[in-house]
Amino acid sequence: MGEDEQFMKMALEQARVAGEKGEVPVGAVLVVDGKVVAATHNLRETSGDPTAHAEVLALREGASSGEGWRLTEATLYVTKEPCVMCAGSMINARLGRLVYGCSDTKGGAVSIYGLLADGKLNHKVDVLPGVLEEECAALLREFFSSRRGG
Repeated sequence: MGEDEQFMKMALEQARVAGEKGEVPVGAVLVVDGKVVAATHNLRETSGDPTAHAEVLALREGASSGEGWRLTEATLYVTKEPCVMCAGSMINARLGRLVYGCSDTKGGAVSIYGLLADGKLNHKVDVLPGVLEEECAALLREFFSSRRGG
């Protein structure tokens, strides 16, 4: 198993914690030089904060960990393709690389809007989609299926 898969497995662990709390099961892990500087999951329901997505929480934690707010050397692993808000946060943080699991066909900031590669913005983020895609998608499907009663 490669490094990307190892860190995505850690993000999946975080996503499972979120699901156990009744949160949409999305997890994120921020890595700099092979070292985890943040491991987070969605906390929107728990915190009552609409911006408490796993990605934003990881970027906040990473920026306050001594790395500074410019995270150009960091890789963010997240189980689900980021939304527009999270992608904007990645651009503002000057994130170096994003690795995500499954796509978001309704609101994906990468696959639908192309935000992280938009030349009109002041920063581009290298993106690797589809790492442990099926495992990430299955976790979300199971969560929403249980919410709908089967």
